[in-house]
Amino acid sequence: MATPVIMPKQGQSVESCVIVGWKKRPGDAVKTGEVICEVETDKATFEVESPAEGTLLAIFHEAGSDVPVLATIAAIGAPGENLDGLRPGGAAPASSEEYRGRPAAAPRSAAPAPANSAEYGGRPAFTAAAEPAAQFKIMASPRAKALATARGITLAGLRGSGPGGRIIERDVKAAVTGGVAGAPMEPRGSPGPQQAAAAAPAGDFTEIKVTGIRKLISERMLASLQTTAQLTLNAGADARSLQSMRRKFKESAEALGLRDITVNDMVLFAVSRTLLSHPELNALYAADSLRRYTAVHLAFAVDTPRGLMVHVIRNAHSLRLREIAQEARRLAEGCRSGGVTPDELAGGTFTVTNLGALGVQSFTPILNVPQVGILGVGSIVPGPVLAPDGSVSFIPQIGLSLTVNHQVVDGAPGARFLQTLADDIARFDLLLAR
Repeated sequence: MATPVIMPKQGQSVESCVIVGWKKRPGDAVKTGEVICEVETDKATFEVESPAEGTLLAIFHEAGSDVPVLATIAAIGAPGENLDGLRPGGAAPASSEEYRGRPAAAPRSAAPAPANSAEYGGRPAFTAAAEPAAQFKIMASPRAKALATARGITLAGLRGSGPGGRIIERDVKAAVTGGVAGAPMEPRGSPGPQQAAAAAPAGDFTEIKVTGIRKLISERMLASLQTTAQLTLNAGADARSLQSMRRKFKESAEALGLRDITVNDMVLFAVSRTLLSHPELNALYAADSLRRYTAVHLAFAVDTPRGLMVHVIRNAHSLRLREIAQEARRLAEGCRSGGVTPDELAGGTFTVTNLGALGVQSFTPILNVPQVGILGVGSIVPGPVLAPDGSVSFIPQIGLSLTVNHQVVDGAPGARFLQTLADDIARFDLLLAR
């Protein structure tokens, strides 16, 4: 029997992946472990390897398709094998090619797969009949449950488009707008596609289709704003200690390994220590449940050619400054090269994003849900300080912008966190000695 190629599961929070491109086409010989396609999530790109040796018989989803995890995307076996048990819903393949030991057939239309037709290993994935009393249990992803709770949507009765009929986030979005599962959301009162096209000005332009990781990022950002009450607080911190320490690190002996430590590394270190005394910010909120963590798993946003990626420094609160700097550099390089793993991009409890190098003094960072806090770091600029005698002097200050989920974090706790963080940054040399 032919062997199915399964869309791999990339971490607990990933519901689907976009196929970037196929390295092999139907009729090509493949070996076990050979890369046959690339897929991407909103976080990273990954390679899918062949689970068996043989011939790539069919491709069920072409490049650009957004496919649920654990769904069958292709089949490998001997020419002429029957693939009816592997095709999604028993339909004709979505690919324009299918290998049967002769030239590729003419393109055919694929019938839409039922919502519960996802298969694994040639047999149906989880269905309601596979679990006793399943009719009393609503199968939904954590993100779908969180969005449904925030928007007042009842999950019972929704049709799931995920594996095994599981309700996923896009099904809830469709219910919010009164559309069908998988349909894109449009703000109420916004012009339809034809109206928007008619209203567009004439002239030369470059049209870029929003797909893949850019599309997933846009959906996540929109969902973050739609499902949380975001409040941003801005402050400045005395940056003289950071600048002084940076100069000392650059002038230190090479054997100490401190020359590459940046101001951003020092801010990450300060945040990891400040969060220990403000656990209300080191937390996750979903489905009316707030989890406060004792360990700080610090996420940091990295700009890459493929889009924004957020890696996680595990147990940052227990790492020394040099260790945080080394880990941040290693993960950032992995994000840019594509070598970062799914586990390194998940599990953060608080996020830091830095636009200071681009000259931005303050901004409004968007929450990385289900986290309840994210810190935006701005550039260092001279700021006025009022002395006790009434005189005003200008000192270098670093911009800090904190966004919190006002559903569970009030303004006062957020302000106290910023105040403590600013004090820790201003006395960074003493913070290192703790």
